[in-house]
Order: sequence, then structure tokens, then C-alpha cells
Amino acid sequence: MFYGRTPVLPTPEQALPGREAPQFAVPDRHTVLGTPLAGPYPAGFDVADFALGCFWGAERKFWQTDGVWTTLVGYQGGHTPNPTYEEVCSGLTGHTEVVRVVFDPSAVAYTSLLKLFWESHDPTQGFRQGNDVGTQYRSALYTHSPAQAAAAQSSRDAYQQVLAGSGYGAITTEILPADGRPFFPAEAYHQQYLDKNPGGYCGIGGTGVSCPVGVVRAD
Repeated sequence: MFYGRTPVLPTPEQALPGREAPQFAVPDRHTVLGTPLAGPYPAGFDVADFALGCFWGAERKFWQTDGVWTTLVGYQGGHTPNPTYEEVCSGLTGHTEVVRVVFDPSAVAYTSLLKLFWESHDPTQGFRQGNDVGTQYRSALYTHSPAQAAAAQSSRDAYQQVLAGSGYGAITTEILPADGRPFFPAEAYHQQYLDKNPGGYCGIGGTGVSCPVGVVRAD
């Protein structure tokens, strides 16, 4: 789509106008976990948002993790309200493809999810992951509390050190509060895509460099 050009995020003025209401409904249940996709979620559970390339493969990484209650994919970090997949892929909404993870913090720590996040993609690639190129494939963490923000930044700094030692460049991951950056669920066919299509495309692949966080569960 970008024909060799470097993708550029649109300004709010350049972004597509979008619409007031979503054009599609979120399915009732997770096809693997059997849990509701939309909230409200159980009391005491936490929400975290991760962008690490194509959300099909990324979502599977998280639903396979013990302590994760439900996952759903969507679009976040942009300007266009209630975008469609085609609009996001145009590069004119500013969104990236995100996995929303609802988890039980007594069973899995946010730092453990961060470790999975860092090790499941190459966070130094900017607006791409492997052969997937576009603003919608950028790496991002949208945090839901000051504690998440501090953990995300600390893990980024720790991983940057070991990546640099392995010959990688600077991490480009966007770390921003989820507040003010609405999460818009993607179309139903994107939800748990690789469960519905086991032989489907998965562009997720890490650097092979271990992240030195999340090894020990935080109480």
C-alpha cells in the first residue's frame, strides 16, 4: 500500500472522519476461552492493551497464557472514531492493531505479560513487523494505571539494554495511557481469527532475545 514510502501517522486534521457509532457488533463469547468479550469484567481483574504487529497471531499468544480471562482485538491510538479494518489499513486513521487482554492479577502478573509482549515481536522496527508494513503494525503499550505505566517503561529500559547488546537498534514502542485513546473492537471475523482459521497467516515473530523482566511473579 505504501509503495516503498515510509509510513507516516496522520494528524487529527488529516485523519478520516469516522462515525459516531460502531458498524458491527462484538461477538458474545471467546471461541477458545468461552468467556464474554465485552465488559463489564469480573471484579479484581485487570485490563491491558498490547500492539505487536498483526493482531491475529498476537491475540493467540495471550489467550494461550494461564491467568488470561479473555482477549479481543481492536484498534487504538488513532484519531478516527469507530474505524473499519479497511480504514485502519489505509493509514489514514492513526490506529494500530491492538490486543486487549483481561487477566487475573493473582494468577499472572502484568510483568509476565510484558515479557511475552517484548519477546513475541521486534520492537525496534517502527511501522512494521517483518513483511507487514504500515502504521497499524507499530509496537505500542496503552496502560491503564500508573503502576502499569511504570512497569511498561521499566521493562522497555531493561529490554533495550539486552537488545543493544545483541546488535539491535532503539526500541520504537509507543507507551501511552489508554485514557483518552479509546479502544475500538475490530470486526467479528478478526476475533480469535487463528482459532477459526488454524492455517491462517501469523506474522508474529520475536528477536530471540530474552527479556529480563517478568521471570518471577510479582505479588
